[in-house]
Amino acid sequence: MAQKDSVEEFLIQAVDAAKRAGEIIRSGFYQTKHVEHKGEVDLVTETDKRCEEVIFNFLKQHYPNHKFIGEETTAASGASELTDEPTWIVDPLDGTTNFVHGFPFVCVSIGLTIGQIPTVGVVYNPIMNELFTAIRGKGAFLNGKPIEVSSQSELMKSLLATEVLTAGAVIVTEAGGVLFDPSGKEFDITSQRIAASNPLLKEAFIQALQQSE
Repeated sequence: MAQKDSVEEFLIQAVDAAKRAGEIIRSGFYQTKHVEHKGEVDLVTETDKRCEEVIFNFLKQHYPNHKFIGEETTAASGASELTDEPTWIVDPLDGTTNFVHGFPFVCVSIGLTIGQIPTVGVVYNPIMNELFTAIRGKGAFLNGKPIEVSSQSELMKSLLATEVLTAGAVIVTEAGGVLFDPSGKEFDITSQRIAASNPLLKEAFIQALQQSE
């Protein structure tokens, strides 16, 4: 059994928290088909808040001395400063536009930094039932099976995505990917702008991002 303060235990609790929030997302997702536009906005806000509360309350019970950064807390107090303390960074409902339109690409994202280094990551899509997990130095997994980044070396043939989350940071790196600032500088977890790719595409991706600005 994992010890209370081990990274394995942190991951177990993060998965539990993500699945609890996933239940809320799932029920809200199927409700969106039956509400008017104003109601949809309210439903997203309500779902977002409830998910964050569930995740934070659950993790705080287990780790009362840890720090927490989430959308609601950041909105209330401005940008939250990341310290060296163990810090949970949560996006309770990523993909709100997809949520509203009934596209099944929504997820809850929970990451833990220790010494400002992404150490544990969980991204859970409760609609597709996809659970991405990673522990720094121990690989990345989808529903318990190891995953690796694509070996695609041509940008035109690649699937591109932006807004990699902090939980996504440890998952990407453990799958063999690289994280960097779109300007080409080194990855900084406190940055508002983060890009990710496999190592083969990094330079081409940076050039494309710079040309698009």
